[in-house]
Amino acid sequence: MKAAVYTRYGPPEVVKITEIDKPEPKDNEVLVKVITSTVNRTDSGFRSAQYFVSRFWSGLFRPKNRVLGCEFAGIVEDTGKSVIRFRKGDKIFGFDDNNFGGHAEYLALAENSAIASMPSNATFYDAAPITEGAHYALGNIRAARVEKGSDVMVYGATGAIGSAAVQLLKYFGANVTAVCNTKNVELIKSLGANRVIDYQTEDFTKIDTRFSFIFDAVGKSSFGQCKPLLTKNGVYISTELGKNGENIFLALSTALRNGKRVLFPTPTITQEDILFLRDLFETGAFRPVIDRDYTLDKIVDAYRYVESGQKTGNVVLKIVE
Repeated sequence: MKAAVYTRYGPPEVVKITEIDKPEPKDNEVLVKVITSTVNRTDSGFRSAQYFVSRFWSGLFRPKNRVLGCEFAGIVEDTGKSVIRFRKGDKIFGFDDNNFGGHAEYLALAENSAIASMPSNATFYDAAPITEGAHYALGNIRAARVEKGSDVMVYGATGAIGSAAVQLLKYFGANVTAVCNTKNVELIKSLGANRVIDYQTEDFTKIDTRFSFIFDAVGKSSFGQCKPLLTKNGVYISTELGKNGENIFLALSTALRNGKRVLFPTPTITQEDILFLRDLFETGAFRPVIDRDYTLDKIVDAYRYVESGQKTGNVVLKIVE
Protein backbone atom coordinates (compact mmCIF):
# COMPACT_ATOMS: atom_id res chain seq x y z
CA MET A 1 0.00 0.00 0.00
CA LYS A 2 1.01 3.62 -0.48
CA ALA A 3 2.01 5.56 2.64
CA ALA A 4 3.81 8.72 3.78
CA VAL A 5 6.82 7.37 5.69
CA TYR A 6 9.48 9.03 7.82
CA THR A 7 12.47 7.20 9.29
CA ARG A 8 14.19 10.12 11.01
CA TYR A 9 13.14 13.29 12.79
CA GLY A 10 13.38 16.57 10.97
CA PRO A 11 11.67 19.04 8.61
CA PRO A 12 8.77 18.17 6.27
CA GLU A 13 11.20 16.85 3.67
CA VAL A 14 11.99 13.76 5.78
CA VAL A 15 8.58 12.39 4.76
CA LYS A 16 8.58 10.25 1.62
CA ILE A 17 5.78 8.51 -0.28
CA THR A 18 6.57 4.82 -0.62
CA GLU A 19 5.03 1.34 -0.74
CA ILE A 20 4.80 -0.61 2.52
CA ASP A 21 3.00 -3.77 3.62
CA LYS A 22 -0.72 -3.55 4.16
CA PRO A 23 -1.51 -4.26 7.85
CA GLU A 24 -3.32 -7.43 8.92
CA PRO A 25 -5.97 -6.87 11.62
CA LYS A 26 -5.52 -8.76 14.88
CA ASP A 27 -8.48 -10.52 16.47
CA ASN A 28 -9.62 -7.34 18.25
CA GLU A 29 -8.85 -4.91 15.41
CA VAL A 30 -10.56 -3.38 12.42
CA LEU A 31 -8.78 -2.78 9.12
CA VAL A 32 -9.74 0.62 7.73
CA LYS A 33 -9.44 1.80 4.16
CA VAL A 34 -8.51 5.42 4.80
CA ILE A 35 -10.35 7.95 2.64
CA THR A 36 -9.26 11.18 4.37
CA SER A 37 -6.86 12.19 7.10
CA THR A 38 -5.39 15.52 8.20
CA VAL A 39 -2.00 17.11 8.67
CA ASN A 40 -1.96 18.87 12.03
CA ARG A 41 0.16 20.14 14.91
CA THR A 42 0.28 16.72 16.53
CA ASP A 43 1.71 15.11 13.40
CA SER A 44 4.15 17.98 12.91
CA GLY A 45 5.31 17.87 16.52
CA PHE A 46 6.08 14.16 16.46
CA ARG A 47 7.75 14.37 13.05
CA SER A 48 10.06 17.25 13.97
CA ALA A 49 10.64 16.21 17.60
CA GLN A 50 11.12 19.94 18.28
CA TYR A 51 10.30 19.17 21.89
CA PHE A 52 12.76 16.43 22.78
CA VAL A 53 10.37 15.06 25.41
CA SER A 54 8.11 13.78 22.61
CA ARG A 55 10.78 11.18 21.79
CA PHE A 56 9.98 9.31 24.99
CA TRP A 57 6.72 8.32 23.27
CA SER A 58 7.75 8.27 19.60
CA GLY A 59 11.25 6.76 19.88
CA LEU A 60 14.40 8.17 21.44
CA PHE A 61 16.72 8.03 18.41
CA ARG A 62 14.36 7.29 15.51
CA PRO A 63 10.59 7.06 15.02
CA LYS A 64 9.02 3.77 16.08
CA ASN A 65 5.87 4.52 14.08
CA ARG A 66 6.97 5.32 10.55
CA VAL A 67 3.55 6.50 9.36
CA LEU A 68 1.95 9.53 11.02
CA GLY A 69 -1.64 10.73 10.73
CA CYS A 70 -3.48 10.77 14.05
CA GLU A 71 -6.99 11.34 12.74
CA PHE A 72 -8.84 9.74 9.87
CA ALA A 73 -12.13 8.83 8.24
CA GLY A 74 -12.63 5.72 6.18
CA ILE A 75 -14.40 2.43 5.53
CA VAL A 76 -14.01 -0.82 7.45
CA GLU A 77 -12.30 -3.21 5.04
CA ASP A 78 -12.03 -6.20 7.37
CA THR A 79 -12.42 -7.15 11.03
CA GLY A 80 -10.69 -9.50 13.44
CA LYS A 81 -12.69 -12.52 14.58
CA SER A 82 -13.51 -11.07 18.02
CA VAL A 83 -14.72 -7.66 16.80
CA ILE A 84 -18.41 -7.04 17.52
CA ARG A 85 -18.92 -3.25 17.24
CA PHE A 86 -18.05 -2.84 13.58
CA ARG A 87 -18.50 -4.77 10.38
CA LYS A 88 -17.18 -4.60 6.85
CA GLY A 89 -18.47 -1.54 4.99
CA ASP A 90 -19.04 0.66 8.06
CA LYS A 91 -18.01 4.28 7.70
CA ILE A 92 -15.93 5.28 10.72
CA PHE A 93 -13.71 8.08 11.97
CA GLY A 94 -11.36 8.52 14.90
CA PHE A 95 -8.11 9.53 16.52
CA ASP A 96 -4.95 7.62 17.46
CA ASP A 97 -1.82 9.44 18.65
CA ASN A 98 -0.27 6.28 20.04
CA ASN A 99 0.19 4.31 16.84
CA PHE A 100 -0.89 6.91 14.21
CA GLY A 101 -1.20 5.45 10.68
CA GLY A 102 -3.70 7.78 8.98
CA HIS A 103 -1.22 8.90 6.31
CA ALA A 104 -1.55 5.60 4.48
CA GLU A 105 -4.12 3.77 2.40
CA TYR A 106 -4.92 1.35 5.24
CA LEU A 107 -4.59 1.25 9.01
CA ALA A 108 -5.50 -1.28 11.67
CA LEU A 109 -6.59 -0.37 15.20
CA ALA A 110 -8.47 -1.88 18.12
CA GLU A 111 -12.25 -1.68 18.08
CA ASN A 112 -12.24 -0.19 21.62
CA SER A 113 -9.93 2.67 20.66
CA ALA A 114 -11.11 6.24 20.02
CA ILE A 115 -13.17 5.42 16.94
CA ALA A 116 -16.87 5.53 16.10
CA SER A 117 -19.32 5.41 13.24
CA MET A 118 -19.23 8.63 11.26
CA PRO A 119 -21.87 11.30 11.92
CA SER A 120 -24.92 10.61 9.80
CA ASN A 121 -24.65 14.01 8.13
CA ALA A 122 -20.88 14.01 7.53
CA THR A 123 -18.83 13.30 4.45
CA PHE A 124 -15.38 11.73 4.78
CA TYR A 125 -14.00 15.21 4.10
CA ASP A 126 -15.95 16.62 7.06
CA ALA A 127 -15.33 13.72 9.42
CA ALA A 128 -11.53 13.44 9.39
CA PRO A 129 -10.87 16.81 11.12
CA ILE A 130 -13.50 16.41 13.86
CA THR A 131 -11.19 14.98 16.52
CA GLU A 132 -7.69 16.46 16.84
CA GLY A 133 -8.31 20.11 17.66
CA ALA A 134 -11.61 19.43 19.38
CA HIS A 135 -10.30 16.83 21.83
CA TYR A 136 -7.46 19.13 22.94
CA ALA A 137 -9.95 21.95 23.41
CA LEU A 138 -12.40 19.70 25.24
CA GLY A 139 -9.77 18.41 27.67
CA ASN A 140 -8.61 21.89 28.56
CA ILE A 141 -12.14 23.19 29.02
CA ARG A 142 -12.89 20.33 31.37
CA ALA A 143 -9.65 20.90 33.29
CA ALA A 144 -10.56 24.56 33.78
CA ARG A 145 -14.02 23.55 35.04
CA VAL A 146 -15.77 26.14 32.93
CA GLU A 147 -19.27 26.91 34.20
CA LYS A 148 -22.28 28.25 32.36
CA GLY A 149 -22.12 32.04 32.21
CA SER A 150 -18.36 32.20 32.78
CA ASP A 151 -16.31 34.80 30.93
CA VAL A 152 -13.65 32.99 28.92
CA MET A 153 -11.00 34.17 26.47
CA VAL A 154 -9.66 32.10 23.59
CA TYR A 155 -6.38 33.48 22.28
CA GLY A 156 -5.58 32.15 18.82
CA ALA A 157 -9.15 31.33 17.88
CA THR A 158 -8.50 30.48 14.24
CA GLY A 159 -6.51 27.26 14.52
CA ALA A 160 -7.93 23.75 14.74
CA ILE A 161 -7.88 23.91 18.54
CA GLY A 162 -8.98 27.51 18.93
CA SER A 163 -11.89 27.33 16.48
CA ALA A 164 -13.09 24.15 18.20
CA ALA A 165 -12.71 25.78 21.63
CA VAL A 166 -14.93 28.72 20.67
CA GLN A 167 -17.72 26.37 19.58
CA LEU A 168 -17.39 24.01 22.54
CA LEU A 169 -17.34 26.86 25.05
CA LYS A 170 -20.51 28.27 23.53
CA TYR A 171 -22.10 24.84 23.78
CA PHE A 172 -21.26 24.77 27.49
CA GLY A 173 -22.80 28.22 27.94
CA ALA A 174 -19.72 30.40 28.40
CA ASN A 175 -19.38 34.01 27.30
CA VAL A 176 -16.55 33.86 24.78
CA THR A 177 -14.09 36.59 23.91
CA ALA A 178 -11.94 35.43 21.00
CA VAL A 179 -8.66 36.90 19.80
CA CYS A 180 -7.70 36.49 16.15
CA ASN A 181 -6.28 38.28 13.10
CA THR A 182 -8.14 40.77 10.91
CA LYS A 183 -9.04 38.43 8.05
CA ASN A 184 -10.81 35.94 10.35
CA VAL A 185 -12.91 38.26 12.52
CA GLU A 186 -16.14 37.46 10.68
CA LEU A 187 -15.39 33.74 10.68
CA ILE A 188 -14.91 33.67 14.45
CA LYS A 189 -18.09 35.69 14.96
CA SER A 190 -19.93 33.07 12.91
CA LEU A 191 -18.67 30.37 15.30
CA GLY A 192 -20.54 32.06 18.13
CA ALA A 193 -17.98 34.27 19.88
CA ASN A 194 -19.65 37.03 21.92
CA ARG A 195 -16.77 39.40 21.25
CA VAL A 196 -13.88 39.22 18.80
CA ILE A 197 -10.67 41.16 19.30
CA ASP A 198 -8.49 41.78 16.27
CA TYR A 199 -4.97 41.61 17.70
CA GLN A 200 -3.63 43.43 14.65
CA THR A 201 -5.55 46.58 15.56
CA GLU A 202 -6.25 46.20 19.31
CA ASP A 203 -4.19 45.22 22.36
CA PHE A 204 -6.12 42.37 23.97
CA THR A 205 -4.43 43.01 27.34
CA LYS A 206 -6.08 46.42 27.61
CA ILE A 207 -9.70 45.26 27.75
CA ASP A 208 -11.78 45.67 30.92
CA THR A 209 -13.32 42.18 31.16
CA ARG A 210 -11.85 39.75 33.68
CA PHE A 211 -11.87 36.07 32.80
CA SER A 212 -12.20 32.92 34.85
CA PHE A 213 -10.34 31.06 32.10
CA ILE A 214 -7.89 32.22 29.46
CA PHE A 215 -7.05 29.55 26.89
CA ASP A 216 -4.09 30.22 24.62
CA ALA A 217 -4.72 27.79 21.76
CA VAL A 218 -1.56 28.71 19.86
CA GLY A 219 0.99 29.14 22.64
CA LYS A 220 1.95 32.71 21.78
CA SER A 221 1.03 34.50 25.00
CA SER A 222 2.30 34.04 28.54
CA PHE A 223 0.88 33.76 32.06
CA GLY A 224 2.60 37.01 32.99
CA GLN A 225 0.93 38.78 30.10
CA CYS A 226 -2.53 37.35 30.81
CA LYS A 227 -2.47 37.29 34.62
CA PRO A 228 -3.91 40.82 35.03
CA LEU A 229 -6.92 39.72 32.96
CA LEU A 230 -7.78 36.79 35.21
CA THR A 231 -10.31 36.82 38.03
CA LYS A 232 -9.10 36.16 41.57
CA ASN A 233 -9.06 32.39 41.07
CA GLY A 234 -8.79 32.42 37.29
CA VAL A 235 -7.06 29.72 35.26
CA TYR A 236 -4.56 30.11 32.41
CA ILE A 237 -3.83 27.23 30.02
CA SER A 238 -1.57 27.23 26.98
CA THR A 239 -1.18 24.51 24.37
CA GLU A 240 2.59 25.06 24.40
CA LEU A 241 5.28 24.71 27.04
CA GLY A 242 6.04 28.43 27.04
CA LYS A 243 9.42 30.16 27.16
CA ASN A 244 12.00 27.80 28.67
CA GLY A 245 9.19 25.39 29.55
CA GLU A 246 7.80 27.87 32.06
CA ASN A 247 4.21 26.65 31.88
CA ILE A 248 5.10 23.31 33.45
CA PHE A 249 6.94 25.00 36.32
CA LEU A 250 4.18 27.57 36.76
CA ALA A 251 1.58 24.80 36.89
CA LEU A 252 3.52 23.22 39.75
CA SER A 253 4.21 26.44 41.66
CA THR A 254 0.77 28.06 41.33
CA ALA A 255 -0.88 24.83 42.50
CA LEU A 256 0.75 25.37 45.92
CA ARG A 257 -1.15 28.55 46.68
CA ASN A 258 -4.58 30.10 46.31
CA GLY A 259 -5.30 32.53 43.53
CA LYS A 260 -4.59 32.67 39.85
CA ARG A 261 -3.26 29.40 38.47
CA VAL A 262 -1.58 27.84 35.47
CA LEU A 263 -2.76 24.38 34.48
CA PHE A 264 -0.95 22.05 32.08
CA PRO A 265 -3.35 19.12 31.56
CA THR A 266 -2.17 15.90 29.96
CA PRO A 267 -4.28 15.36 26.81
CA THR A 268 -6.38 12.21 26.70
CA ILE A 269 -9.11 10.92 24.43
CA THR A 270 -11.65 8.15 24.84
CA GLN A 271 -14.31 6.51 22.74
CA GLU A 272 -16.87 8.44 24.79
CA ASP A 273 -15.21 11.70 23.69
CA ILE A 274 -15.48 10.64 20.05
CA LEU A 275 -19.17 9.84 20.49
CA PHE A 276 -19.72 13.20 22.21
CA LEU A 277 -18.08 15.08 19.33
CA ARG A 278 -20.07 13.04 16.83
CA ASP A 279 -23.30 14.06 18.56
CA LEU A 280 -22.29 17.73 18.51
CA PHE A 281 -21.54 17.49 14.80
CA GLU A 282 -24.88 15.86 14.06
CA THR A 283 -26.78 18.59 15.93
CA GLY A 284 -24.77 21.41 14.36
CA ALA A 285 -23.21 22.53 17.65
CA PHE A 286 -19.72 21.86 16.32
CA ARG A 287 -18.21 21.81 12.85
CA PRO A 288 -14.45 21.73 12.27
CA VAL A 289 -13.19 24.69 10.26
CA ILE A 290 -11.39 23.51 7.11
CA ASP A 291 -8.78 25.69 5.46
CA ARG A 292 -7.67 23.62 2.46
CA ASP A 293 -6.78 20.12 1.34
CA TYR A 294 -3.88 18.24 -0.22
CA THR A 295 -3.49 14.86 -1.84
CA LEU A 296 -1.22 12.29 -0.21
CA ASP A 297 1.57 12.86 -2.73
CA LYS A 298 1.62 16.56 -1.72
CA ILE A 299 1.98 15.86 1.99
CA VAL A 300 5.31 17.72 2.26
CA ASP A 301 3.57 20.85 0.98
CA ALA A 302 0.80 20.25 3.51
CA TYR A 303 3.32 20.10 6.36
CA ARG A 304 5.00 23.28 5.15
CA TYR A 305 1.68 25.09 5.14
CA VAL A 306 0.64 23.82 8.57
CA GLU A 307 3.96 25.01 9.97
CA SER A 308 3.81 28.40 8.22
CA GLY A 309 1.58 29.82 10.96
CA GLN A 310 -1.01 30.88 8.36
CA LYS A 311 -3.42 27.95 8.75
CA THR A 312 -7.05 28.65 9.60
CA GLY A 313 -8.69 25.60 11.15
CA ASN A 314 -7.77 22.25 9.64
CA VAL A 315 -5.85 20.90 6.65
CA VAL A 316 -7.43 17.79 5.15
CA LEU A 317 -5.32 15.10 3.48
CA LYS A 318 -7.11 13.20 0.71
CA ILE A 319 -5.86 9.62 0.63
CA VAL A 320 -8.48 8.59 -1.92
CA GLU A 321 -9.51 11.20 -4.46
